[in-house]
Amino acid sequence: MSGHSKWATIKRAKGAADVRRGQLFTKLARGITIVVREGGGDPAMNFKLRLEIDKARSYNMPKDGIDRAIARGVGEDKSGVIEEALYEGFGPGNVGMLVAAATDNKNRSASDIKHIFSKNNGAIAGSGSVKWQFEQKGVVRVPCALTEEQELALIDAGADDFKKEEEGTTIYTAVPQFRAVSEAVAKLGLTPADSGLEWVPKETVAIDDEARTKLDALREALDAHDDVQDIYSNEL
Repeated sequence: MSGHSKWATIKRAKGAADVRRGQLFTKLARGITIVVREGGGDPAMNFKLRLEIDKARSYNMPKDGIDRAIARGVGEDKSGVIEEALYEGFGPGNVGMLVAAATDNKNRSASDIKHIFSKNNGAIAGSGSVKWQFEQKGVVRVPCALTEEQELALIDAGADDFKKEEEGTTIYTAVPQFRAVSEAVAKLGLTPADSGLEWVPKETVAIDDEARTKLDALREALDAHDDVQDIYSNEL
């Protein structure tokens, strides 16, 4: 995310009220189920699962909820198949947006996302019309500034960029190096506030205050949908 602070999103989510927290746990559980289906239910053998479990724990998700999500992924729970979906659209100010979802009904989700866009001054877009403006990268956010020695160690592991922000440091890496960089972060004794694969804009677009207000409303409406896992945009 560019103009929109992912740090602020993390902070709000971790301080969410009980009703909102229940929705958050549902989204975290779906993320766990998907990576289990991709790579198995053993976190020692499935790096993505280990990351999803760490993320769920950082939001204080109960252990039984994590266990149920793993069981669903390996097929022990037959209550429905969860699939990934990526929707493309344009928000106010012609901002490109990607909406990552986890759903048991792609047709329903597609209809809902389209309605949310149209109701909030945006428009859904065809496949490939927005995605080309982004590239997938590994992203690790640590709630501290990094020393020069720490940055060099992470560069050796595969980090290719650092963004210093008020809340901490965001570390970027190519997808193939993501695991090595994540492990290097752990070896340095750093605990990430958040980490995972994200769609990062190649370039950003400037928007005025009116468009930003409308864009924030669109983003909030999308985030309130149970199927939406994450939202990426290219505003400055």
